[in-house]
Amino acid sequence: MARPTIEDTVTELEEDLSFFDEEDDRYRWLMELGRELEPLAREEMVDANRVTGCQSRVWLVSFVENGRLRFRAASDAAFVQGVLAMLLRIFDNRLPEEILEANPGFLGRLGLSLSRRNGAHAVFNRMAAAARAVQAAAG
Repeated sequence: MARPTIEDTVTELEEDLSFFDEEDDRYRWLMELGRELEPLAREEMVDANRVTGCQSRVWLVSFVENGRLRFRAASDAAFVQGVLAMLLRIFDNRLPEEILEANPGFLGRLGLSLSRRNGAHAVFNRMAAAARAVQAAAG
């Protein structure tokens, strides 16, 4: 079975979010999603892994496994942790070119406020930078 595309995954998340009529219910669902993330080790929560441009503190760790980019992330804010969980669902375990071809405009479709979209965009930019670095190293 083929892995869902980035667009398929975004559409699935949109559908999941559409089940909730109330914004508070969407927020609770996102926070629950965030609780499912594997916590980062203290030594991973360093300035080198810190994402700037987010209102909350956010750390993103990337590594390559079988030619695909893998990501782990954490935040000190429960809601942002849920946003990170969505981004990981979309971009984790992707080929670098898949990430670089993605249009982050989908963030508006996920019902995030402008400030949350800005933070999510900052995380996406770090993911894209990791993808460019992998491509450059492969030469």
